Amino acid sequence: MALPDLMPLQGEWAAYVDSIYQVYVDKIANANLTFQGLTIRCKYVPATNGKHFGFWHVISEGESEDDRLPDPRRCERITWIDYLITNVGADPDISWWENKRGSNTHVVIWHEEENFVVILAARNGYYLLKSAYCPKSGRVKSFIKERDNYWTLKG
Repeated sequence: MALPDLMPLQGEWAAYVDSIYQVYVDKIANANLTFQGLTIRCKYVPATNGKHFGFWHVISEGESEDDRLPDPRRCERITWIDYLITNVGADPDISWWENKRGSNTHVVIWHEEENFVVILAARNGYYLLKSAYCPKSGRVKSFIKERDNYWTLKG
């Protein structure tokens, strides 16, 4: 199966952000996405420049929320987020597993060939879209190990 086309920057930055934000709203935030029978929600506050917090988080990177900068690779892959979520089990290039980060349980949905992940945080009765990005090589190795261990233990 083919991933949706990338949305590379064309024209003015502000207009580009508006166009990828509209994709985020239509295909993710307001699309009634589900995973394993649970609704996926997005974080709306604190809003930045009139756009959802979750949007800024999936298109930017950085150590702290105050220092995050837009990442062109994340921006142009905005259409891949809903694709990965809705095609788990249908697209053989997409795998998923759960991991723990402290006391939090996350679901990692990974398109290994294109090296793009979507992270969902398990909440009480729903999932929260946490992040989406292209992992660096060291992280890829840990993802392979985590995934393989998860499914080995699941039997």
